[in-house]
Amino acid sequence: MKFKEMEYARVRIEDVISQFEELISEFKAATTAEEEFAVHQKYYEYVKDFDTMTTIASIRNSINTADEFYDEEMKYYRENIPLAQDKMQEYSMLVFNSKNRDYLEDKLGKVAFKNIELDLKSFNEKMIPFMQEEGKLVQQYDKLIASAKIPFKGEEINLSGLRRYMEDTDREVRKEAYEKFSEFFETNKEELDEIYDKLVDVRTKQGKALGHDNYLPLGYCKMRRNCYDKDMLDTFRSQVKKHIVPLAEKLHEKRRQVLGLDKLSFIDEGIFFNEGNPAPIINDDELLEAGRKMYNELSTETSEFMNFMLDNELLDCYARKNKKAGGYMTFLANYKAPFIFANFNKTSGDVDVVTHECGHAFQAFVNRDDEILEHGEISMETAETHSMSMEFFAEKWMELFFGDRADDYRTMHLMDAIIFIPYGCMVDEFQHIIYENPNLTPKERKEVWLKLESEYRPHMDYSGSKFLEEGGFWQKQTHIYGSPLYYIDYCIAQLNALQFKIKMTKDFDKAWEDYMKVCKLNAKKFFTEIIDECDLLSPFVDGNIEKIVKDLEKMI
Repeated sequence: MKFKEMEYARVRIEDVISQFEELISEFKAATTAEEEFAVHQKYYEYVKDFDTMTTIASIRNSINTADEFYDEEMKYYRENIPLAQDKMQEYSMLVFNSKNRDYLEDKLGKVAFKNIELDLKSFNEKMIPFMQEEGKLVQQYDKLIASAKIPFKGEEINLSGLRRYMEDTDREVRKEAYEKFSEFFETNKEELDEIYDKLVDVRTKQGKALGHDNYLPLGYCKMRRNCYDKDMLDTFRSQVKKHIVPLAEKLHEKRRQVLGLDKLSFIDEGIFFNEGNPAPIINDDELLEAGRKMYNELSTETSEFMNFMLDNELLDCYARKNKKAGGYMTFLANYKAPFIFANFNKTSGDVDVVTHECGHAFQAFVNRDDEILEHGEISMETAETHSMSMEFFAEKWMELFFGDRADDYRTMHLMDAIIFIPYGCMVDEFQHIIYENPNLTPKERKEVWLKLESEYRPHMDYSGSKFLEEGGFWQKQTHIYGSPLYYIDYCIAQLNALQFKIKMTKDFDKAWEDYMKVCKLNAKKFFTEIIDECDLLSPFVDGNIEKIVKDLEKMI
């Protein structure tokens, strides 16, 4: 079924509460393990109905943030879902403490029960008003970013549309585009500071409602960090500073030489070639059809997937006014259908949508018939491994998108993948510092960002932009506002993807076989077990990143 044909009806929170009361009653009355599992299967049906409706509303709200109907629907869910959370938690507790735990664990998996444990640690009734306030603040930020209407070169564009000018071959055009970018954020600086100030406060209150000193322990539970902890992430970031940052700085120096500049400026960030970064040589419709051809040739599974996506119009990729910024993949449970949301902007990022977001969607499609919903509750670093690795597997077909500049794209893609890791770690360390010190002022937060810039991106020079010189760059990073602590996952996954890149240069078919194994394992195993089974080095073991860097140095 095409997305536009999918019917929507609000899920009333009273009905959700009633359903969970019914499940609780039936689970308590069950006398055998089989009866308990039968109740849990009914739970699956309720959850799929609920998730499908809320996902449809969320997608349509993303497509047009000015649509008052879906704006009100999302407001309703944000304000009311927390009201049902205590009943959801009560049901989860019954499952978790079942006398038939071994039977249920065999059905659902050990990962599922660890996730239930983390979920139970993530909520109590005192948090409800704080969660409601958090939802309103995130919505306020999203609407502010989506509201950007920037006059540029005779057209009115949003922030996503501005990106292609920030990568223009003409340095003066890039400078002007960054000026418009900075102007938007400078104009809205006070509101951005106020929103984040309130978000840090309301998240800290949630953490304290659960007995923590700050938000971080709760944040780890909410992210379902089920097989690694803060100390392991500290080890990871330490390795990145020691081994990835020097490699990334070498690549920045290589960029400087290629661009013929005395010194790199922030307006040169992300620019790899004097003639400009490779951009698609085909229009938006042709780009999606090129994606169809690529996936038809990659494998039988990817062919079935992409034809399903395009034939059912399950991608909304064209930039429009009032469309939410960014991109994502989500899943419509009752239709067993992934959905991809993006904003094409005539840059190589458009191709990344067809590789990265399709990597997420492909993994969901491969596992769409798994009846155990918990198996689909993959952790974020695993999910990003699927998407970032697909970017590299797709490189063989880049001529379809870039013509004779396909090799330039492959060079840029590898360099950019390495360069990203220090930035991603910086975003993560920044948030750790902020939530450990929730009383920092907006000015002090920006000073923290600038200090981290000197450690992770020492080449960066913001001269010429007051907003960026003051340390405001992080305010364009939507994850920091809307998805706290969700960013280090990209860095961990990028290292996995780079390992697949190394593997496929030696044996492409074997690398694809290992990738399919990662996809099909889903959340049946912990992330640390998955990478071990698929012959990937753990990023948490000291010395492993150094080994990966040695292989990468041979490729650049």
